[in-house]
Amino acid sequence: MELATREQIEAIHNTSLKILSELGIRVMSARVMDIFEAAGAKVDRGEDTIRIDAEVIDEALRTVPETFTLTGRNPAKKLTIGGRNVAFGLVAGPPNVHDCITGRRSGNLADYENFIRLAHHFNAINIIGNQVTAPMELPANNRHLDTYRANLRLSDLSFHCTAIGKGRAMDGINMMAIARGISPEEMETDPGIITIISVNSPRLLDGEMAEGLIAMALHGQPVSVTPFTLMGAMTPVSLPAALTQQNAEALFGIALTQLVSPGAPVMYGAFTSNVDMKSGAPAFGTPENTKANLIAGQLARRYRIPYRTSNANASNAVDLQAAYETSMATWGAVMGGANMVYHAAGWLEGGLTASYEKLILDVEIIQNMMELLKPIDFSEGELGFDAIADVPTGGHFFGTSHTLERYETAFYKPILSDWTGHGAWEAAGAKDALTRATELWQRALGEYREPVLDPAIAEELETYIAHRKEEIGAGEP
Repeated sequence: MELATREQIEAIHNTSLKILSELGIRVMSARVMDIFEAAGAKVDRGEDTIRIDAEVIDEALRTVPETFTLTGRNPAKKLTIGGRNVAFGLVAGPPNVHDCITGRRSGNLADYENFIRLAHHFNAINIIGNQVTAPMELPANNRHLDTYRANLRLSDLSFHCTAIGKGRAMDGINMMAIARGISPEEMETDPGIITIISVNSPRLLDGEMAEGLIAMALHGQPVSVTPFTLMGAMTPVSLPAALTQQNAEALFGIALTQLVSPGAPVMYGAFTSNVDMKSGAPAFGTPENTKANLIAGQLARRYRIPYRTSNANASNAVDLQAAYETSMATWGAVMGGANMVYHAAGWLEGGLTASYEKLILDVEIIQNMMELLKPIDFSEGELGFDAIADVPTGGHFFGTSHTLERYETAFYKPILSDWTGHGAWEAAGAKDALTRATELWQRALGEYREPVLDPAIAEELETYIAHRKEEIGAGEP
């Protein structure tokens, strides 16, 4: 779906280039300044600001691949990112967890591991996000090793590694290579992990993010460059201005990946929404957020770059607000041509909480979208002329061969929705969707089966983790 005209997209592009050439991006990294200076950019080291002309951007965009693959330890689940492919990701980053049995609590490793089990159990979730919840009881400088271990032991999906600095990025690369039984060098041409590099809007890239980006690009692992642009807070309050700033910041990071390693896989990331102007709190799933998802997709297609966005909500509870905001944002993402919908399952409270029940509701929304995206068969047999002719006017099709033969594949089969009718619903206990969601995540954890991991690989991972914890404890990055 294209909401903006071609002329409007070009206006955003041209103004973005003006921002980059006249205002520039502040970067807290001498290494990045050296890289851009060698490419012909104007570097003001007193202001830590890099200004780049259109030629640098144009040259970088020429080497960006239009698609790339992500292979976890199960090659059968390899993802193709780009084109008309859509992948849905697990929520990432909340410091808190909630379920209707225990309530709200700080993130911890036990809950983290449960969310990884649920992500593996439901086929609607294609990729694991960066720390679905932060395990607050573990040391901040090395807990990424424990979460990477959980990702690789409890699931066989690709995952998003933490790229706050080179060390965390390299740990993700090395541990995925171990889990796949290959070398990091072999993984350079067959990526296994991805990261998100957040630009600190407005117009600032910090040094640790820059080092993480460089490490990933040098080792052939994809990066999603994602400005954090909330209208009225980190950007001007109008949508065109916000998208222009987002575009400038995204293009800067994308260019950096190609200056470091031409041809490195990279995604155009978008996270533009608005804030509530009374409280300053982020709002998601709004009309502005949905429009931003649509137009950002047009910009990504203009540059022929795979597109990442999100379907977040700002509700404080798993309620109607959470559902309609997520649905609005998901429609914007899917109709905007997103190749990766991040935070797609489990996000609640504006990103402060990972919710078990919300994950179940989101899986239902995602599965609806997956069915929607399936192509329709208009072959002669599927047009059903013979089946229609066989049933007299006023009859029904329940017993016809056309219906019986196709029943298993004809309709979406929900995990959550209840279409049994009022009488059957009352007889089953008159449970609302939230109650059914609580039962479903508990049942899913009971049905979960851990994917087999070679004991020798498991031992190698443990050895690596122990060694890295010693290094990090000694002050090494």
